[in-house]
Amino acid sequence: MMKAPVAKKVKETLTIHGDSRTDDYFWMRLSDEQKEAEKPDDQTKDVLDYLNAENAYRAAVMKPTEGLQKKLFDEMVARIKQDDASVPVSKNGFSYYTRFETGADYPLYCRKALADDSPEQILLNGPEMGKDQAYFNIGGYEISPNNNLIAYSVDWVSRREYTLYVKDLRTGSMYADKIENTTGGMVWANDNRTLFYTKQDPVTLRSNQIYKHVIGTDQTADVLVYEEKDETFGCDILKSKSEEYLIIVSWQTLSSECRYLNADDPNGKWKVIQPREKNLEYSVSHYGDYFYIVTNADGARNFKLMRTPVAKPEKANWEEVIAHRPDVLLEDIEIFQSHYVLSERKNGLNQLRVMEWTGGQGHYIQFPDPAYAAHVGENPDFSSTLLRFGYTSLTTPNSVYDYNLVTHERMLLKQTEVTDPGFAPDNYVSERIFVTARDGAQIPISIVYRNGTPLDGSAPLLLYGYGSYGYSLDPYFSSTRLSLLDRGFVYVIAHIRGGQEMGREWYENGKLLTKKNTFNDFIDCGEFLIKEKYTSKEHLYAMGGSAGGLLMGAVINMRPDLW
Repeated sequence: MMKAPVAKKVKETLTIHGDSRTDDYFWMRLSDEQKEAEKPDDQTKDVLDYLNAENAYRAAVMKPTEGLQKKLFDEMVARIKQDDASVPVSKNGFSYYTRFETGADYPLYCRKALADDSPEQILLNGPEMGKDQAYFNIGGYEISPNNNLIAYSVDWVSRREYTLYVKDLRTGSMYADKIENTTGGMVWANDNRTLFYTKQDPVTLRSNQIYKHVIGTDQTADVLVYEEKDETFGCDILKSKSEEYLIIVSWQTLSSECRYLNADDPNGKWKVIQPREKNLEYSVSHYGDYFYIVTNADGARNFKLMRTPVAKPEKANWEEVIAHRPDVLLEDIEIFQSHYVLSERKNGLNQLRVMEWTGGQGHYIQFPDPAYAAHVGENPDFSSTLLRFGYTSLTTPNSVYDYNLVTHERMLLKQTEVTDPGFAPDNYVSERIFVTARDGAQIPISIVYRNGTPLDGSAPLLLYGYGSYGYSLDPYFSSTRLSLLDRGFVYVIAHIRGGQEMGREWYENGKLLTKKNTFNDFIDCGEFLIKEKYTSKEHLYAMGGSAGGLLMGAVINMRPDLW
């Protein structure tokens, strides 16, 4: 058996805030310049040599499983429909959608006029554009208000550095405009010739500048309209659903600030809605003479809904629409002409609450599964009485619905097809229960397994967690996960502190000096699953990615006997 490679140790002392620490593996950290250099320097060679050794060891250890790997890969791919298409979204007289053709790696971006029997127009041909490219990714696109132009962004190097292009949809010809080093997002003013976009710091990739570009001019003539000089903030630009205002948003973890401009006057003066304050967060939507603001002002830890006149938007003029609730997290608002829809979270689960502008308590859209995820989809039509929303659960594939805000009827428009004749949601069981942590906190966990899986402690179980940055890890369907479930695994998501499933306090009690709660919660969930005979200590496995990798490193050191 090949021996596992051992990384060399090179002592490096790092000092910050008067505190010194030693990092024996600092030599593995490469700069962007080193990563992108055509000819590697000595340090880069050392790193590559070590990574190649790790890969060789992994290949040797995993060689006996190569047959199983291929079998798993083939069955996972076989469940995915190769010629799929998105549900069309209607805006300004056209229906927009993406579709894949069999064997293609990239989608076609298309539209049709809403008139009957209108032919398909391919806006962006992903397979053709990405052909023979080492890397290719379309970041996004925006159609001009008169429907004639498309601005779109492409990353050619896999570093989230997007170049913007403009195409005439009437002729198919490209404009000479080429705007480099952007975040990939852009917004049209209502004059159909002015484009606003965000640039980023070339080293840190922090979005820090908003520029104004006039179609047909060189990028060197673009005007800087806003620069975020505070390095703890990023910035972005968007357009209100009403199409009346452009909004620049500056944000950091604990504070935000918005400024607005009439979309008919791209050369006008930007106005601040409410100057930034420490620990004050707010987001803005527009309807009629008011801005509607989701905010944590005045100690509203779980956020509340306010409104303020467009002419006097400062916080002193905010008035309450939906009060703060200690047991409900208000996440967002979707505004229509006749209704508005609140995205809420209670007891760890998504809720969609439909409200009328005339008042009242509104009503909640009901969902059938014990553990699920629901979210507001694309709803660009301000005058529509249909809410587009998405739904999934541990046993239900991703589904897209239209919900009639007036009659309360829902229509299933699409459910992602699992191209396996043996698949049926009823073949699987999902549960949602609470685990009492060592300090008394109630940790929700979402569980799924195949019918007939023994719950006597003999089943293998994969426990997944994240618990960082206030990101809520909602239960979702995965066709690849079926390969585990069909082989007798139990799969569990632990909604541990550090996320925001149980409200803002859930996040605040899992970061900084309380970060250890995240790790303890995960361990306590594992012990509970063993005690309740979902699995045993011999067959309990753990998984986490990105910030969840920190979680894995912590729990394997805190409780090496458990996994």
